[in-house]
Amino acid sequence: MYEIVAGIDKSEARGTAIAEAITEIPMDASQVRVTLLHDFEENPEGASVDQVASVRRARDVLEEADIEVALEESSGEPADAILRLADEQDADMIVVAGRKRTPTGKVLFGSVTQSVILGTDRSVLVCSGEEN
Repeated sequence: MYEIVAGIDKSEARGTAIAEAITEIPMDASQVRVTLLHDFEENPEGASVDQVASVRRARDVLEEADIEVALEESSGEPADAILRLADEQDADMIVVAGRKRTPTGKVLFGSVTQSVILGTDRSVLVCSGEEN
């Protein structure tokens, strides 16, 4: 089984871009499992990963392509959560969607995508998921 961990934030555009990019990888869909991970940096209402629209949309796109999907949630630092789950599952690939930030913005706020790329030896697919 080819294991993929995909980090999904609140953006439906980025969630959809991730799912569509995965479906475009030339592979046997029956041999792939994708775990969609949403990290709640703040979750005072106690929401579940099933309630996040971007996760539901990504799941729908993947299931339409007959790809097995699992959902995971965490809280804390998103990059750390993605890397930890990828290690736990011995993932073959990590998929994230980047967003445009200025160099100053990256320094001030960090970049989940950059942290994931620099924090792993696993293959990382970075999708463009910019909202128009």
